[in-house]
Amino acid sequence: MTTGIYAGLCSLMFLYLALPIVNQRKRKKIGLGDSGDAELQRAIRVHANFIEYVPLILLLMLIAEVQGTTSLVIHAFGLILVLSRLLHANGLGRSGGYSFGRFYGTLGTWLVILGLSGLLLWTGLTTG
Repeated sequence: MTTGIYAGLCSLMFLYLALPIVNQRKRKKIGLGDSGDAELQRAIRVHANFIEYVPLILLLMLIAEVQGTTSLVIHAFGLILVLSRLLHANGLGRSGGYSFGRFYGTLGTWLVILGLSGLLLWTGLTTG
């Protein structure tokens, strides 16, 4: 299944985004929470934001694939997802304010959700 490729890539990205949190906790001796440390707070938010969006999108992709969506379409959504999450992590990881990566990463992520949601609604209503 094509979705599995993106689930694998996103799982690796999940671990990669966790590394700065682990490293900062160790270096700063912060076992739980963020102790008000802005750098750790940002790393936690980058990771948490990934967790807030990616599982839903992978589920939508899998449902679309099971319903017969072509691999090309699944690849398109998957590539946009991965690129968007990389942009977002890079942008948010550098600045809590506006950044190119954060803006376009969010936009791409939301467009993937909208596209997959529309596809699933269309498929469900026209073949159901």
